[in-house]
Amino acid sequence: MDQIVQTKQLEKIYGENETEVIALNKINIEFFKSQFTAIMGPSGSGKSTLLHCLAGLDNPTSGSIYINDTDLSILNDKQLTKLRRDSFGFVFQAYNLIPTLTAAENISLPSSIAGNSPDEEWIDKIIEKLDLYDRLNHRPNELSGGQQQKVAVARALASKPSVIFADEPTGNLDSTSSEELLAFLKIIVNELNQTVIMVTHDPIAASFADRVIFLRDGSVFNDLKEPSKEQIIAIISDISSKG
Repeated sequence: MDQIVQTKQLEKIYGENETEVIALNKINIEFFKSQFTAIMGPSGSGKSTLLHCLAGLDNPTSGSIYINDTDLSILNDKQLTKLRRDSFGFVFQAYNLIPTLTAAENISLPSSIAGNSPDEEWIDKIIEKLDLYDRLNHRPNELSGGQQQKVAVARALASKPSVIFADEPTGNLDSTSSEELLAFLKIIVNELNQTVIMVTHDPIAASFADRVIFLRDGSVFNDLKEPSKEQIIAIISDISSKG
């Protein structure tokens, strides 16, 4: 399996002296193409910090992050912005849709901003997988939360990114909408060969992933392949008992 993201001795420290907090403690880890990876851990374990560093949204204190063999630390602000725009897709707990635009316009917005012509065949395939055809002319306030998050996923996918970073994407959804969205994320990995790295606190959400990485106190505590919900809950309980 080909690696797409790699960290070497990745460290993130907030504050200094008495107020110093080590959010990431020299993490070495690889993420692979066409794989759905979840990152879990208790509050303060470093999971969101790790995601934000991987996505170039936060700068590590030391260590390296490689995306397709490109070292993020050597990029200037303009190069990093271009990499995020061209190679990354983002899905957050908040849908971040433009309220005055239709679903179709929201989906094509990143391409419009970048001055690129969208790949219509690719976008049609995404819309089909996400079952959004009958919602394309609706504005966000005319869509359910689950439908809005599907539009956000379609927007993230529109530019054919190398990696989709998802930070608690089901956090604002009910259980039915959550499971629908997670099933679609699994489909885009398995059928469209996309790569998804997702932070979640929910064992059910994590059980949809091909792999779950567990953090504790800024370090990798466990790395589980093809997890079941029961295995995930057992490891989370183990982390908590050692806290």
